[in-house]
Amino acid sequence: MNHRDGRLLAVMLALAIPAAHAQAMDQTTLQMEVARGVRLQAEMQEGGDIAVVLTPPGTRQRLPGAPDADGQSRLSAEDVDFDGQPELVARASVGMVNEAVAVYRYDPRQRQMRALEATPHDDAQCGGLMGLTVDAPNRTLSSSCRSGAVWYVDLYRYDGPRLYLYRALRFIHGSDAFEQVLFVKQTADTGPFAVWSTFDTHGAVVETAIGDGLVTPASTGRLSPFSGTVVPARLPLYARPGDARTTRYLVRDDRVELLDERDGWVQVRYHNPTRGDVLGWVNAMP
Repeated sequence: MNHRDGRLLAVMLALAIPAAHAQAMDQTTLQMEVARGVRLQAEMQEGGDIAVVLTPPGTRQRLPGAPDADGQSRLSAEDVDFDGQPELVARASVGMVNEAVAVYRYDPRQRQMRALEATPHDDAQCGGLMGLTVDAPNRTLSSSCRSGAVWYVDLYRYDGPRLYLYRALRFIHGSDAFEQVLFVKQTADTGPFAVWSTFDTHGAVVETAIGDGLVTPASTGRLSPFSGTVVPARLPLYARPGDARTTRYLVRDDRVELLDERDGWVQVRYHNPTRGDVLGWVNAMP
């Protein structure tokens, strides 16, 4: 196992599972307290559903699990919404490396379990809480999945009871060509370049940064972009990607931060000693 695989495995296994509220007789049956004075009994059924009984009031439900090829899920109790009470979590292996996850929270008004679903967002890569990791100290959920040869990570946070996409990545194809224009120092452990984005509670982008696609940024603080140096003697700096005219230029060895990428154009930030930060776009694949 190489260093990058080790880092990824550590992230996937870092699960915070509070055991004080639950008693698992095996991975297909579970008893736990979902609210003060309310007990849940859950048992996997043939076909992949979960039979649930809540006492009181004696509510019976049949919930979809996250079944594997054999129609079974592993049941666990995990505080996924950070309220001090555990949720019912079903996990199952999908394919060789992915893990499907279903989460159910107790609804005290309806007195039944309800599925936890994130607000849909076009930039979410995993389509739900795949490979769920709970980061309790930072009140963040991590969803990870593999497609082809690469891993994707979506980070989620709560806005009240609503779960929204907080951070996600988009891999940059052909980033090796950047070296003709922007030199970024790399090591043997540096992964493929990716644009990491942070979103507000309404789904709008509030910041972007180009970084290592295999290293998930910290759940708190601003994104930290790669820095690079300008390679050509003179590099045009445009207001928008695709522009044909500009009066601004960077020069060889100017140091910039890489913020975003669109169709081979890279947004950079240059700190001018007299005018402060200057933003613009360079054609990184001329």
